[in-house]
Amino acid sequence: MNDMHEYVESFGLFWEQAGLPRMTGRILGWLLICDPPHQTMHDLTVALQASKSSISTGTRMLIQMGIIERLSLPGHRRDHFRIIPDFWSRVLEEKAQQFTDFRRLAEKGLSLLEGASPARRKRLETMRDLYAFMEREYPLVLSHWRTHRREEKAEK
Repeated sequence: MNDMHEYVESFGLFWEQAGLPRMTGRILGWLLICDPPHQTMHDLTVALQASKSSISTGTRMLIQMGIIERLSLPGHRRDHFRIIPDFWSRVLEEKAQQFTDFRRLAEKGLSLLEGASPARRKRLETMRDLYAFMEREYPLVLSHWRTHRREEKAEK
């Protein structure tokens, strides 16, 4: 097995450990390293040594998750798949809303435990405080990232 296929398999295993189908992770792993960055269904079946149905199921799931997109290229009869540009930054931006949601859940739980012992409230207070911290700090990290990317692009 060459290094690229080993990487794809590692990506698939990582994806599977996160609770998602291994084939979906393998497809994503391949789309991260392939050349060209867009691949047809046939390209994917050959590269991943997988059936058309498993590739179809995996690409459909990745499209529904908003990770890849199907595109049509001029002069080509077959559809191609590629990772949505800047997907990774978008995912991290969506995380910010999850921090708010978790903080609110902790606050709701704390309201249920009004008057309870400090020991009983501690778990929810820790949760609330962590997510309140993340709500404040995470946007700064994303802002630094955007600035870094702009400066990086300007240098090129």
